Amino acid sequence: MKGDPVQRAVLLGEYIVQHGATVRAAAAAFGCSKSTVHKDVSWRLRGISPTLFRQVQAILARNKAERHLRGGAATREKYSRLHHTAHPAH
Repeated sequence: MKGDPVQRAVLLGEYIVQHGATVRAAAAAFGCSKSTVHKDVSWRLRGISPTLFRQVQAILARNKAERHLRGGAATREKYSRLHHTAHPAH
């Protein structure tokens, strides 16, 4: 997403708050890099909208605390799929 970095930072922040989105999900939704999202919501947003900044930081902190759970679930699903395709039913 090209354009005004200030506007982009606010839109990214609002998206993260509304959807409880991860940095990766926000980057995919807006067509920009994870680095851009992180810089916008961690650096630019602080000066633009301190209230939105605090809301975003709370969600990112929760996502960071939960990421080991998402990773474990993804690994379980991966091996479950591999197991089911490697051993077809008789």
